[in-house]
Amino acid sequence: MHDIRAIRDNPAAFDAALARRGMAPQSPAILALDEERRACIQASETAQADRNAASKDVGAAKARGDEAEFERLRALVSEKKDEISRLEEEAKDKDAALRDLLAALPNLPYDDVPDGADEAGNVEIHRWGTPRDFDFTPREHFDIPGAKPGLDFETAAKLSGSRFVVMQGAVARLHRALAQFMLDIHTLENGLTEINGPVLVRDETMFGTGQLPKFGEDSYQTTNGWWLIPTSEVSLTNIVAGEILEETDLPHRFTAHSLCFRSEAGSAGRDTSGMLRQHQFEKVEMVSITRPDHSDDEQQRMLRCAEGILERLEIPYRTIVLCTGDMGFGARRTYDIEAWLPGQNTYREISSVSTCGDFQARRMNARFRPAGGGKPEFLHTLNGSGLAVGRCLIAVLENGQQADGTVVLPQALHAYMGGKTRITPEGTLD
Repeated sequence: MHDIRAIRDNPAAFDAALARRGMAPQSPAILALDEERRACIQASETAQADRNAASKDVGAAKARGDEAEFERLRALVSEKKDEISRLEEEAKDKDAALRDLLAALPNLPYDDVPDGADEAGNVEIHRWGTPRDFDFTPREHFDIPGAKPGLDFETAAKLSGSRFVVMQGAVARLHRALAQFMLDIHTLENGLTEINGPVLVRDETMFGTGQLPKFGEDSYQTTNGWWLIPTSEVSLTNIVAGEILEETDLPHRFTAHSLCFRSEAGSAGRDTSGMLRQHQFEKVEMVSITRPDHSDDEQQRMLRCAEGILERLEIPYRTIVLCTGDMGFGARRTYDIEAWLPGQNTYREISSVSTCGDFQARRMNARFRPAGGGKPEFLHTLNGSGLAVGRCLIAVLENGQQADGTVVLPQALHAYMGGKTRITPEGTLD
């Protein structure tokens, strides 16, 4: 949500920032509606003052026996009461319209975010690891002999339709091990607090992190109105909704392993093979709640937390900063981490780490009380994948595949796999 006062103070800067996202100027419509709303409020306050004055004079007119004046003032009081009610209702309607208008507008990019219309404008800033030289043509995850027995797309399609998978045996255990490994690193080494929260949330919870009202079609809603979370960013960030935190308690750093659900409404025909893009998947999420002057450093910290997981798993990756045309709705700056997938011979996104500034905090009314005193201020919120478990599974399978169909597992996972070090061509652990 945007600060209407900031728009009033510098509408040109607001429109210029939106233009970097490819949007037409919005301030004229916003300020016109804001002026109408404020005019209604002012007129209501004036009518209330007139009513109060007339109410005081009614008794005096009655006392002195001035029946005509008494009736005139009594009629005026009744008239002003109706006028106030009408003006307050108009102000309420215009306030709701203004809120809806502001709620539909994306966050403003930071000055250091590169300009660009789409992913072609993204800029690589870091690369780690060297993609392995294979002496055979590497396969995609669903074609690796050792992985095939553990990835049952046909049964999943019978149960649920396309873009689902039934995992079993060694692959299911590897998937579980990856999530446990990520949680252990984030809680024991990176200082995050583990949360196990609901995956069904209310409208206002989805609104708080920006999924509603604009992106409802990208998520699933139950018949009684709950939403299935597209990411645990939604539930983790909203822990502080409506709260005033103490500055001395900041930052709050959360992590959660959860099921996530996305309808993929705008991705028909994309990545339909395998489990790269599914309706149901699992993710280990990171969320930070911090004071404004610490949020840039916190984003860098979160980025390193996510990159560190891939480094321990020995998966080559690159980090890019997204351009203005490829950033998500609620972000002011986003770094994507892309893991090397030899089966596709390319890097694919495995994590996004975003800072939202006070955009989500305004939607949630989440603030903190400065330690030195003063009025409460809006918090800054950040979120990042640490990591997408299914995509990490793909990366481990494809980078560890051998010519005979075996999959060699990263050293960091051996303890989580009961000491087993590979998946055999038959799909068993060895």
